[in-house]
Amino acid sequence: MSKRQNTAEEEQGAIDLTPMLDVVFIMLIFFIVTATFIKEPGEEVVKPEATTAELKAASILVAINESNEIWIAKEQVDDRMVKVTLERLYAENPKGWLVIQPDKKASIEKVALIADAARKIGIEKVSVATEKS
Repeated sequence: MSKRQNTAEEEQGAIDLTPMLDVVFIMLIFFIVTATFIKEPGEEVVKPEATTAELKAASILVAINESNEIWIAKEQVDDRMVKVTLERLYAENPKGWLVIQPDKKASIEKVALIADAARKIGIEKVSVATEKS
């Protein structure tokens, strides 16, 4: 009789983990869906310094290296294809903004070319990435 009482007591004291696992699984799905992933332009640049630098997240990153090559989404882009590439990326995320990451030795003409293409597309939020001095 004592064996039957022990098993009955163990059954009453057991905790069902199924609802907890359901909640954890739903939370995992929520965090995966709402996560923002870091996008990289594809080229490492040495940014110029500025005293008013701020940290912001961006949806479109464009890098200009010291050789004045333009890199968008890990691909080198020709000057004539900048507008088309920006249009495609902006169509994927119309609420996002553009950050231009020029190298210290990059030409200001390339920065102006990208900013002008962004303005023609309708991207209103354009900024230039710098290092805080």
